Amino acid sequence: MSEAEWPPADLDWAGTRREDGPSQPSGLMDLLAVAAVLLDADGRIVLWSPQAEELYGYTAQEALGQYAAQLLVREEHWDWVIKKFAEVMETGQSWGGTFPIRCKDGSTRPVELRNMRLLDDRGDFYALGLGTDSPTLRALERDVALSTRLISQSPIGIAILDTDLRYVAVNPALERMHGVPAKEHLGRHYREIMKQSKFEVPEAAMRQVLKTGIPLIDQSTIVGRSPADLEHKHAWSISLYRLEDTQGHVLGVADLVVDVTDRYQAATEATETRRRLALIADGSARIGTTLDVEKTARELADVTVPALADMATVDVLDSVIDEHRPAPTQGPLRFRALAVKAAYATDAHRASDPPGQIAAYDADRLATRCVRTGRPILIRHADGNDLTRIARDEDAATLLARAGVHSYMAVPLTARGTTLGFLGLTRARAPRPFDEDDLAIATELASRAAVCIDNARTHQSIRNAAETLQRSLLPEHPPELPGLQVASRYLPAQAAYEIGGDWYDVLPLGGDKTALVVGDVMGSGIDAAAAMGRLRTATAAFAGLDLDPAQVLEQLDAITSGLKDYIATCLYAAYDPHNATCHIANAGHLPPVLMHSGDRPRLLDLPTGTPLGVGGIPFDTTTLHLTPGDQLVLYTDGLVETRHHPIDERLDTLLNLLDTPDRPLEEACDRLLRNLRHPEDRDDVALLIARTRPLVQRNRPGLLGPSVGGRPSPPAQP
Repeated sequence: MSEAEWPPADLDWAGTRREDGPSQPSGLMDLLAVAAVLLDADGRIVLWSPQAEELYGYTAQEALGQYAAQLLVREEHWDWVIKKFAEVMETGQSWGGTFPIRCKDGSTRPVELRNMRLLDDRGDFYALGLGTDSPTLRALERDVALSTRLISQSPIGIAILDTDLRYVAVNPALERMHGVPAKEHLGRHYREIMKQSKFEVPEAAMRQVLKTGIPLIDQSTIVGRSPADLEHKHAWSISLYRLEDTQGHVLGVADLVVDVTDRYQAATEATETRRRLALIADGSARIGTTLDVEKTARELADVTVPALADMATVDVLDSVIDEHRPAPTQGPLRFRALAVKAAYATDAHRASDPPGQIAAYDADRLATRCVRTGRPILIRHADGNDLTRIARDEDAATLLARAGVHSYMAVPLTARGTTLGFLGLTRARAPRPFDEDDLAIATELASRAAVCIDNARTHQSIRNAAETLQRSLLPEHPPELPGLQVASRYLPAQAAYEIGGDWYDVLPLGGDKTALVVGDVMGSGIDAAAAMGRLRTATAAFAGLDLDPAQVLEQLDAITSGLKDYIATCLYAAYDPHNATCHIANAGHLPPVLMHSGDRPRLLDLPTGTPLGVGGIPFDTTTLHLTPGDQLVLYTDGLVETRHHPIDERLDTLLNLLDTPDRPLEEACDRLLRNLRHPEDRDDVALLIARTRPLVQRNRPGLLGPSVGGRPSPPAQP
């Protein structure tokens, strides 16, 4: 729009079309204070306006009837003024310019004048002189020129809209931004030009600014495409001001639009950088919380979806996990799926192998190439051929295409120089394809997860060996015990923790006696399991000597003192069914539970003793008298100790769970473990429950005549 078109000829500054009739008066004339003086043909003043009194200082009474030249012009200018007055009156041609006027106070004021001849209805001529203060007029001219130049040449888009939000004026910058000619703006409503729904927000803001007069400055940023540039997104910052004249009449609203695309992109990139750093920090905190291969894989998938991808799969080489062998260099690879995570229900989920399933990927598949080369693969824009190489088979590729997968990354899970598998990431609903920054983040997360998976598989291997050793050392119950019924359980710690040294034993002794033992070697792993095996063997040997329980513990204490860095707790009880007595000694172990028929279960108040391996401190033996149906419950601390509950509270729970004495022993064991044991508890559990029953007397032929108990005493069990 040229300067001459500002404002358009058929619109005034209030946005009102001139043919619409009168509107509110403009304050511009008041600002200029235009003085009007009327002279007759002889040059006498016959009319004098209030503005003339304000401008020149003379009242109407002082000025009327006076010769204007003598009143308002210094003597040295009389001749020129009289001559110019005569020309106007004779020719009718107007004159205008700046002239020094003498004011009443004697000062001279430069006044911008316009003189013209007037004709009345009687044919008489008059001269009308209009004047305004020249400095005021020049300042206004400068302001208008500056405003016009700034508006027309400003890179900021500027529009004036009337109170109905119809365009009154548009500068060239906004014309270019909108890609719509200025003339097509004029007279049209804001939303006729800005049709997208996102522009409802600035429209509402304009109405608020018109209502309140409070400007909105750089507070509304609109992102989108304009007709001038449909290929790229732009960001515009909008500022709004209400326009008023000098009398306070609302003219409309000024809409200032600044293209802030560069600033918006920089802010977006900074936000994206912070998001990526937060994602890496989140992965560092959430990946590898346990020494469990499957859980670590799920944690990796959870971190990447939906923050980085619409779907994630974590697959490892079957040979690496089970056999610790590297991947074959030729032919297909066998992968075991560990985790699949999707941000929403999608056919792409069906295209992935479910966790636990083993699938073979041919040599031309991207997963195979990623693992064999140990290098990540980025497919920004995946087409049909790419999907075929991503999926395990053609059916899976069809599902990926149906799900709209358009971008893919395969990132190797490499730890300590060995590639364990890969992380697969896809985008479908997310419109932006993966880029190098996304690949860097995925590589960082996959690298951390790979180390955790490698640690977990190594731990699992050691743990499996320890558990195998542990279980091989635990006893099987004798088929029948004189005067006793026994049930037991052993549960190792969860997969994330090493096997401990908990054990139990049931030892048939001479004279129909039975020794019941539970113990716990402090520590974990194969060493703890081996120490437990030595103590169990020694316990069986000493029990066969028919020693008092306290004496057995003293012998075990001496042996444990010789095991470097190991101590153990132990509870040893010997039951004699002939006199229904039970002798018990405790070496720092938790007290057993006694269940007398008809009474509530209670913890036995035994001398606690010191743990085995402390050395030199004697142990005490306590004697109990039992009746048929009484029960004795021996257990290790893994059953009742947790990090979240006081031990007294847990022991009370144990007693409450046992308050059903008629329950079958096997069922009682399961009930205790089900209610007290959490799947993620990090300690082993050994549990032994013995119930007394009447001794069955059976005759057995022999050289010594009938014997008690139905069978000879067995040798000590190794």
